[in-house]
This record gives sequence, C-alpha cells and structure tokens, in this order.
Amino acid sequence: MLSAFTARPIVELKQRDKSKIESILAYGDRLLVGLSHGSLRIYRVNEPIDEPHAHNGITTDCQTSLSSSRQNPVDLMREEEKFSKHKIEQLAVIKEANLLVSLSNGLVSTHDLQTYELQETLLKTKGAIAFAVTSNIVKDPSTGVPSIVSRLAVAVKRRVTLWSWHDSELEPDTAEHTLVTGVKTLTWATGTKLVAGLTSSYVLVDVATSVVTDIVGPGSIGGAPGQDGGRFGGVGVSTINYMGLGGSAPKPLATQIGHGQLLLAKDINTLFIDAEGRSLGRRQIPWAVAPEAIGYSYPFLLALQATKGTLEIRNPETLTLLQTISLPNASQLHVSQPNISLAHAGKGFLVHSERCVWRMGALDYDSQIDALAERGRLDEAISLLGMLEDALLKDKEGRLREIKMLKAQHLFDLHRYRESLDLFTEVSAPPERVIRLFPPIIAGHLSAQAADVHDVENEEGSQADDVASESQSQGETASKDAKLNHTSTDESSKTGAQDVPRESGEQFRKMREGAKLEGKDLKAATAELRPFLVQARTRMQKYLNPDGTLKDTRDKHNLVGSNVQEAQELLLAHAPGSEEERRQQLLETAKLVDTTLFRAYMFASPSLAGPLFRLDNFCDPDVVKEKLIETGRYNDLVDFYYGKKLHEQALELLQRFGKQEQGDEIASQLAGPQRTVSYLQSLPAEMIDLILRFADWPLDVDPQLGMEVFLADSENAETLPRQRVLDFLSSKNKALAEQYLKHIIDELNDTTPSFHQKLVDIYVQGLKEGTFPDELSRQRWEEHTLNFLKSSRYYQPYKALQILPADNPKFYEARATVLGRMGQHSQALEIYVFKLQDPDKAEDYCNQVQLAQTSSAITPKPGQRSTATDLEAKTTSIYHNLLSLYLSPPPPHKPQWGPALQILAKHGARMPASSTLDLIPEVLPIKDLESYFRGRIRSANTAINESRMTAALRSTLVFSEEAKLRLGSGIPGGNGGRNRHVLITEDRVCGVCYKRFGGSAIKVLPNNSVVHYGCSDR
Repeated sequence: MLSAFTARPIVELKQRDKSKIESILAYGDRLLVGLSHGSLRIYRVNEPIDEPHAHNGITTDCQTSLSSSRQNPVDLMREEEKFSKHKIEQLAVIKEANLLVSLSNGLVSTHDLQTYELQETLLKTKGAIAFAVTSNIVKDPSTGVPSIVSRLAVAVKRRVTLWSWHDSELEPDTAEHTLVTGVKTLTWATGTKLVAGLTSSYVLVDVATSVVTDIVGPGSIGGAPGQDGGRFGGVGVSTINYMGLGGSAPKPLATQIGHGQLLLAKDINTLFIDAEGRSLGRRQIPWAVAPEAIGYSYPFLLALQATKGTLEIRNPETLTLLQTISLPNASQLHVSQPNISLAHAGKGFLVHSERCVWRMGALDYDSQIDALAERGRLDEAISLLGMLEDALLKDKEGRLREIKMLKAQHLFDLHRYRESLDLFTEVSAPPERVIRLFPPIIAGHLSAQAADVHDVENEEGSQADDVASESQSQGETASKDAKLNHTSTDESSKTGAQDVPRESGEQFRKMREGAKLEGKDLKAATAELRPFLVQARTRMQKYLNPDGTLKDTRDKHNLVGSNVQEAQELLLAHAPGSEEERRQQLLETAKLVDTTLFRAYMFASPSLAGPLFRLDNFCDPDVVKEKLIETGRYNDLVDFYYGKKLHEQALELLQRFGKQEQGDEIASQLAGPQRTVSYLQSLPAEMIDLILRFADWPLDVDPQLGMEVFLADSENAETLPRQRVLDFLSSKNKALAEQYLKHIIDELNDTTPSFHQKLVDIYVQGLKEGTFPDELSRQRWEEHTLNFLKSSRYYQPYKALQILPADNPKFYEARATVLGRMGQHSQALEIYVFKLQDPDKAEDYCNQVQLAQTSSAITPKPGQRSTATDLEAKTTSIYHNLLSLYLSPPPPHKPQWGPALQILAKHGARMPASSTLDLIPEVLPIKDLESYFRGRIRSANTAINESRMTAALRSTLVFSEEAKLRLGSGIPGGNGGRNRHVLITEDRVCGVCYKRFGGSAIKVLPNNSVVHYGCSDR
C-alpha cells in the first residue's frame, strides 16, 4: 500500500471538557474549531517537524500522539465562548469581504473575520440545513475590468437562497430558487453553477439564468422514472437494517475533483459529471460501505468511512485504493476551499472526530512515485505522474518515461509482446534496453539470457527458496499492515486496475522459465520487435549520416519541448557528454539496431534481409557474413558487401563461385562471370585497381561479356582512367585494346593524340603480322585502317609514316593517305599514279583535296568580286599536279594520255589555263581537246552571266531603296520619304547616348529614329 498521507493529531479535547467538536475551518495559519455548546476556539497552526513514527500512515489515540510530540502542533490563541448559543454546525470564510460565515440552530450568521463579532444574522435562512461559499474573478462584460465576486448559497428546506458580494460589497438583492424536494447538501461546481443534493436526486442550478437541470444517475443518485441501474438494485446499504428497509436515508455527497469535474455519491452509488451536469460515463467506485464524507486533495480522492473509522485514499482516474488510514471515530472531512489555497497546496487537509482533529501531512510526490514503482504499482505511478503538474516533480518526463519502460518490461515478461513493444515505442525507449530482453539468437552478446542454461537451472532452486521466504515474510508484514490499516486486497482487486502484479515465488519461477524465449513465443516477440527496430532506425537517420558522422541538426527540434541533443539522448542507454562521445554512442546504437533487425529478419523472414542490405545500414559485417554463409544466401551477402563498401570481399566471393560449374546448387546465381561484370560496372572510377584486378578472369572466360565493364553506357565506365584501362587491355589482347580504342574515339569522341596514334599502331601492326583467319577479315581490317587514317585528325602523321613500309604494296594506299595528311600531295599522287596505277583513286584523292581547299578558302569582302583569274593566281589546283604526272612523268614512266584527257574534260575549268596549255604536248590533236575547251568556254560564260545577273539585281535593289527614301514606303505609320516628319519633345532622347536633344543638331534615319548628328557615326 502507498503511504501518501500521514495522520498527525493537532487538537484533542481534554477529558474534563464535556463539549464536542462539531465543525472546523482552516485558512492561512488559523484553525477554527466550532464546539457543541456554541464556543469557537481559534488556534494557530505551527509548521510540523518530521517525526519518524509519523510516516507510516498508522495512528493511535490522540492523547498518546500529542504527548509523544516534541512540538505543540497548535497554539490556542483565543476562545469565543459566546460565539453562538447553540452548536456550530458549519463554518466558512469569505476572505474578500473579511467575513466568517457560520451555521447554528438553523440560522446562518456573518461575523467579522478579525474580531469574530456577530455582524448579521440572516433571517431568511431560518431552518437552514447547509450552505456553500465560493469566490471567483469575473470580468465586467462591458469594460473588461476584473473583479472578485463571492456568493453564499443557503439551503432552507426546498429553497436555495443566494447572497452576493461584489468587490467586498454586499449586493442588496438576494435570489431564491425553489426545488422539487428538500435540499440536503450544496456544492459549487463553478462560479455560477451549484449542485444541490436533494432527498431523492441531484440537480444543477445555474444561479445566473435560474435554470435547474436534473442530473440522471444510477440507483440512489437519481434518474428517470422507473430507472433502477444502481448497485444492489438502487437500495442503499445504509437503508437496510434488521427491521427491513426502514433505516435513515443516505446523505447525498458531492465534491469537485479538478478539471471541471465533480463526483456525486449517495450510499454506495457514485456518478462522475462535468460542470454542465452531464455524466462522464465512468464506472462507479467499488465502496463496500457508504462513506460519511468525500473530498478531493490534489491529486487524490478522499472518502471517510465513519462506520469503520478509516480514511480511504484513491486514485481518481483508476479508482484504485492506494492507502487506508485508521482514524478512530472520525466523522467529518475538511479540505480547504480552492480560493483559499492552491490546488497542489491543499494536500494538508483535516479530519476530525468529536474529540480530535487530525492534520493529514502528505509525503512528497517524488517519494510517492518511487514507492509505487518499488511495489510494482506501475499503472498507478503512471496515472499519478499524468495528473501532477510538471513543477511539482523533478524531471517528470524522465520519470514517466522510465516507469513506462518498467511497465513495458513487465508486460514482456508476461508474454504480452505487442503491448510491451508498443509501449517501448511510445516512450522512444533506448534500443539496447529492449534488445537485451531477447535471447542470443536475436540480441547476440547483449542478451540478458546469454548465461549458460545449466547455470540458470542450478541457481533457480536457491533463488526460488530465497524469494519464497522473502514472500512469506512480506506476507506476514502485509497481514499486519492489513489489520492496522483495515485494508482489503479483495476490494483492491475489484477496482479493475491494470497494474502488473509483483512476483511471488511461484510467479518468479514461471517468469524465469518464460524468460527463455523459444518456439512460438520467440517468433511472436520477434514479429513485434521488428516494427520497433524499424522506427528506431528511422529516428537514427535524423542524426547520423550514412558514413557515421553527425548531421547538422541546429535549429531543428524533433521532440516537443526538447532540443536536438536531448532528442538524441532518448535513443541512448547512457547520456554521453561531448559531441564526439554522443556520435560514437549513436553509431554503436545504430550498429546494434541494424544488426538486431538483420537477426530478426533471418530468424522469422529471411527474404526481408535482402532489401535491408540495399539501404544504407550499420550492420556488423562479421555477424551478417556468418549468418548468410550459414544459410547459403550468398547473393544477399554480395549485396551486403556492396552496401558496406567491402568490394574486395564481395569480388573474391563472386570469383570463387563464378569459376565453379553451373551444376553447383549452393550458389547457382553466382556461377559464371555475369554477376562479377555487373558488380564491376557499379564501382566508381576511384576503384580502378580493384576493377582491373577482378576484370581479368571474366575477360579470359568470356571476352565479349568482360569488355562490358569498360564499354557499358554508364557514367562509371566513361569516367574510368582510360590510359590505365588501355594498358591493361593491351597486355591481355590487341583485339580488346582495338575495341576499347574504337569505343572511346568513335562513341565518346576522345581526341587524345596518344589514343589515336595507338589505334594506328595497332592497325598497322595487325596488317604487318597478317594473322587473319581469312581474306575477308584481312580486307575488313585494311578497310578500317584506311578509314581511320582518312577520318582522324589527331594522330601524328610522321610517326605513322615511319611504321608504314615503303616497299610493301599492302601499305601503298595507307602511305598515300598519311602523306596527304602531311600536305605532301605530289608524293601521294605518285603512289596512286605510278605504284597503284589506279586513276580513279587518284581522281578521288584530288576531289577530296580540292573540296577541303575550297571550303577553307577566304570568303571575299562585301562589294569585292573574285574572278577566275584571281582564283588561279591565289590557288594551285591539285588537278594540275595530277595532270603534270600524267603528261610529264618522271623517268622511266611514260605519259598517260587517256587519264590526262579525262582529267582535262572533267576538271579543266578548275586548272589555270596558261599552265595547263603549257603542259599539253604539241603532238596531241586538237580534236582530243574538244571537251577541255568546251568546259573552259562554258565556265567563262557562266561567270559572265552570273556577274550580269548580280548587277541587275543590285540595280533593282538600289532603285527600290531610292524610291522608298524619296516617296516613302506607302505603309501607314511607315517611312514617309522626303515628306515625313518627326516630333521632338523635351522628353525624347537620343537612341545612342540616351541624352536629351535640346538645341543640338539631329539626324533622322530611314527608320524614323532620331539621333544626335554627332552620334550618327557611332
């Protein structure tokens, strides 16, 4: 049981004093005691000194307690013997009006709060049964100025009469409300609403609008006609006696319980309502005996059982009985009014009997929470923490989180895995704490069950004996406490609390056996663990980069009311100090979470382990390798190695299984070079050493597939160091090097001279070696060589010429091409004419050279004409060189008339006439030169006609422009010719210098734009 309060007697009537205590009132440090013969005693309450015997919640009689006290709890200040002629039934104070209100002999009177002299007897209250006082701050609706409004409600038979004080001034008017039956009790719900306990029901009276609302409740609380939903069929326990049903009717009780809620109690029936009188739908308090009085001392619900002489302390949320205090003959309960003391300061309430007054001292809230947690009352501790304000506890959030984790751990021990893991997730429990609950197959070395099973069994007997003996001693102590405190365990169990029970010896043994998770229990627990680990992994990603460094989380708050550092520490079992320690701890936690998640997947759903590896993770490589090799999941192991950047280990594994035969069932997916090639393609260029090292065996097994590592259309392949790759492929095979060079030159447009020269060397070397399977392959290779020599502009011609044999007919055309690249056209033509003796190829060569020269010729300036004579003077025709070789060959070659005449016929117009005629021998008939002269004449006529047409077009253009200038364009708003005009305003500026014209000279352009005369030439 909880020791929330301790009873300390402060006032006790002496034996010779024949009076009785009828009412008490506490405010400030004053205690007013109203006696049965009408006297009023005023005490000053001293601050209590903690005494060891006063903290167990158990009391003896008043005399013994007072005599053993080292300090007088109260000092009698004065006694007003003539305060009233009759017993003082009720006392209250209206502090704002400096009034003391009393009920005596059916009349309510007001007294001065300082002198206690009678000020007025309210005659309208004759026959009063009870009254209630409230004070509230009310803002004026028109001005918004706050003021204090106090109200006094008096119950007189069926009437409720109200008096009001506005800023300590009594208002002259009173209000009356007549109800259906006699009023027994009054309780203020708010500043304007009053709960009246009637003979058979409750009503809510709105004193501002005079609206009376019936409160419907079970049994004796009241309800609609014919309703009978209370406990024991609506018949109160106190109405049943040995004569039948003729006992006294139970007194209707009511009290505020905070947050605008009230508790109504009549007999053993209870009803929780809000300030509007609506039921909250909560279950009834399981009272075995009707209470004499009820109250609320923040944050506990109080009930005084006069017949048993005990005070019950309950949790208002769970309704669990937390403490029972024995108070012999106690009859009334007094809790300070909310307007007198703060809610959390009202924990020092009073209880009195006819001869004694007890002051209830509360244990500090932190100690109460600790006591509940130690006794296993975790739900009660959580509920109490939820009700208490943050300022009343040390680190409320931290304590609440810790207790919820304890509860989750207990739920886990009871095999309620889903509830346990949901609670762990709710409080963001450190993953290490949750993982420790699982066996080594899930938690690894962190498991709390990692001890040897044999040792556990050996220790079980002795531990069970110790626990059993401890349980027996606790049972004896509990039985003694039950006798002293009048506690009933059966009653506590009826409250429906969800606390996890404390372990007895038998329960401890079962829980020890259950702690060994296995079989279905382990699978069920693992299934609930996975969502927790996934969420923890997500939280880790807010603070950790994939490389293990901390993210820049400044100015970010991921938890309400906490900064980023505190949010990070929620994930850790130990709160680190420096940022480096926090980073290291976060990294270790992330590693633990991911490794445990991997173990959970492998245990329950191995197919889910693969997707985990494709994400950034912190799994322990040793654990993953061991598990995956054990289960033969080599493909997942490769994915894991790739994600962890352990590429060498992955490639070694792929090489080992790739070289095996296809019939191997263990790693059939890894057989062959395909998987290795795909892996190498995914590696960045920085890992060129590793790529070249492991690309060797795929090139040996399947060169075409192996070359995909270097030829793939991907960024990784395109950014590889090309010289390193070329050297590697050259050492393997010339054909592979040639393939790679063609790829980077043709596909990637690489213009590096060394690569072009290397490809020329490979082509020439291949022709020299001549190791071709057939003639077609040789011709194709030769064709590729010539095409590359013609198309490439980046190889070095003089080097290429050096490696080409001059006396080998296979290389004649290649040498001619290289000589042409060097600009030595005459030597190239000699090869075509005399060595190859192929006029067609010689003509094609001249055509290509002429085309290149024509495209690079300088375009004449505008207005400058170029004639054929100019072109002849400036350019030397390649055809002239060819014609000279045909007609005037060097010895021992003879002239070739046929090809020469063909060149004259086709290209004679492109050659200078004077030098061409000089080359023609005199013996050649004029008839054979007919085609040449025709071409020359036709070319000259074409030039003349072209010049005439150009001149005519130019004259037409000049005429058109002159007409526009003189007559205008004829378009509305266009150029008006000489008749046009422009408007120069003060704001118009020059279109060149952007300055105003002023008195400067201007010039109007044909498009009507105006500029300064001096700016027109700019």
